[in-house]
Amino acid sequence: MLKDQILFEDNHLLIINKKSGQIVQGDKTGDISLVDEVKSYIKEKYAKPGKVFVGLVHRIDRPTSGIVIFAKTSKALSRLTEMLKKREITKTYWAVVKKTDIPETQRLVHYLKKNEKNNKAIVYKRPTEGAKEAILTYRIIKQSENYLLLEVDLETGRHHQIRAQLSAMGIPVKGDLKYGFERSNLDGSIHLLARKIEFLHPVKKEKIILTAPVPQNDNLWKSFEE
Repeated sequence: MLKDQILFEDNHLLIINKKSGQIVQGDKTGDISLVDEVKSYIKEKYAKPGKVFVGLVHRIDRPTSGIVIFAKTSKALSRLTEMLKKREITKTYWAVVKKTDIPETQRLVHYLKKNEKNNKAIVYKRPTEGAKEAILTYRIIKQSENYLLLEVDLETGRHHQIRAQLSAMGIPVKGDLKYGFERSNLDGSIHLLARKIEFLHPVKKEKIILTAPVPQNDNLWKSFEE
């Protein structure tokens, strides 16, 4: 039930904790998207006749879980889109990678170019024609016997950015076959979570800070949250 995934709702916003495997926007698979589910939820809850307005503020990848913001009004959507461009929405991710010898914290700067054929980001170390600058900072916040938990702060929002940049450092996200992890997770997920979001409400101007819980069906995730 979508209502079990709601982290915040008011007249302007609906913020969802997306499950791994849910697709945010419709694509060639024809699977029901989160946008469709949100529209159905609003239509039913508020008994709205006709079409329901839902504005998607940003996306996360299908195998990724965590926070996705939807706007319920065009005013909120336009303001949030502008805030996103100005980097006034702070997004923090959690990523699980194989335990290895890496710096405790590091700022990564790469240049990413999307390969449309295989829906994958190509990573360059230097500015390259058609590639966009991608910047993130990670720090190790926990470790288990075999894995590290990284907290990742994004400065830019590029296609598959975290997955591609960590892979380029030799530490692909657990379960992410596309970017070089050796085996998939049984449920098709990857261990990447849009964990926390922080911004000023676009209409009320109040501070909103939200944290998504880790997937509860995964013992590794749960051990890191404890």
